[in-house]
Amino acid sequence: MQNSSSNKNSGASLRWYGVITLFVIVAISYVDRINIAVLITDAAFLEHVGLAATDRVSQGFLATAFMLGYGVSAFVLTPFCSALFGVRRSLVYGLILWGVVTWASPMFHSYGLLLASRVLLGVSEGPLFSLASAYIKAHFRSDENGKPNAFVNMGTGLGLAIGYPLVGWLLTQFAWDSSFHVLGVMNIVLGIPLVLAFVRMPSGHADGVKPSSFGEAMSRVGGIVKGALQTRHLFVVTLLTSAALAYLWGSSNWLPTYLREARGFSMREMGWLASLPQYATVLAVFVGGVLIDKVGRERVPFIFMGASVGVALSVLMAINAHDPYVAACCLVAANFFWGLQSPAIPSTVQYCSRPEHTASAFGVTNGVGSLVAGFMPALMGGVIGAMSHGAGAGPAAAASSASGFFAGFALLIGTQVVVFGCGLMLWLRDRARSAHTVSGSQLS
Repeated sequence: MQNSSSNKNSGASLRWYGVITLFVIVAISYVDRINIAVLITDAAFLEHVGLAATDRVSQGFLATAFMLGYGVSAFVLTPFCSALFGVRRSLVYGLILWGVVTWASPMFHSYGLLLASRVLLGVSEGPLFSLASAYIKAHFRSDENGKPNAFVNMGTGLGLAIGYPLVGWLLTQFAWDSSFHVLGVMNIVLGIPLVLAFVRMPSGHADGVKPSSFGEAMSRVGGIVKGALQTRHLFVVTLLTSAALAYLWGSSNWLPTYLREARGFSMREMGWLASLPQYATVLAVFVGGVLIDKVGRERVPFIFMGASVGVALSVLMAINAHDPYVAACCLVAANFFWGLQSPAIPSTVQYCSRPEHTASAFGVTNGVGSLVAGFMPALMGGVIGAMSHGAGAGPAAAASSASGFFAGFALLIGTQVVVFGCGLMLWLRDRARSAHTVSGSQLS
């Protein structure tokens, strides 16, 4: 009996080591992603790739290029990763690829080649959250998956919080290309040993079992995709994910430039001020995970609805604030409310999908959501640029630039209207489904 209890406790600890590993990898990946967001404030980097400081659309499209590769990869490659390689090997292959791509990025001497490298980086990182979701589904019941989902998603905020000041510090101390080299080495040296040591799927789980033939491989992939497309509420959850990610990518990619140019903060101030909203996200993601396990599955849509209202009001207050520090505090609050809704997305996908289809189902929602959200940085860049033209020089130009950023950030409010509507639809549909189940059991 003691041996059985000891083995059970050991298994419970090991599954959490895997969650911690996934948390670290997500954090590393988000430092990679926002590296460009800080670099576009550096004149030497812009000159290297042939970009004008006023070309907001092209600057925003660097983030969009990453998200296009990421979205297609999450949607297309996830079923192959799940069926052919499994969670562990897929993570190792991904870390190798995105480490090499990151390290080699300074070798690209044109805007087009840099765009291509961002697409390839997105492709290599695309299956990450789907694989993490499959790991959690395999190790945790639906009534206890809130905290592990929250912990993994906390890597999002931590990566952004560390990334802004880290890249800013590297920019002030070394040449701009040092950030790519440091991050590329960190991916491989830190990420791969952790995966090999701690990411294990349960015994008997067909994780990456090699197919006996090409026909069997394609059949397995086809079955996973077909099952994923039958996930309950797939369209609504995908639309919600698109809107939630649009806020994350729009705000995180333009935040450093917004703080410097619209609010007048220095490079050093920009680094730590840009990290504050991300620390708020880390805290809120944990709180959101605890809430999911406490409130019960039927009330999870209320988290989406309440948090989206908080995000929208906070962004509105930030836009209208006259004091730059008040505006920064409002953006901290906006990210806190966004963090509350973050772990509810993978938790909902895991609840609505079958275990063998979870990775691919999340690949659909995260992949399509990333493709849609990927256009937000470029869209915001277009609005910022359009609203900033024609002001001349001096104070008038600064005021025009600020008004452009305010208009661009106003787009983020619209994303939360969509999140609220989707949350309401999920609540109504689950309520109707529960009522139908109850009436059916009474009739029988």
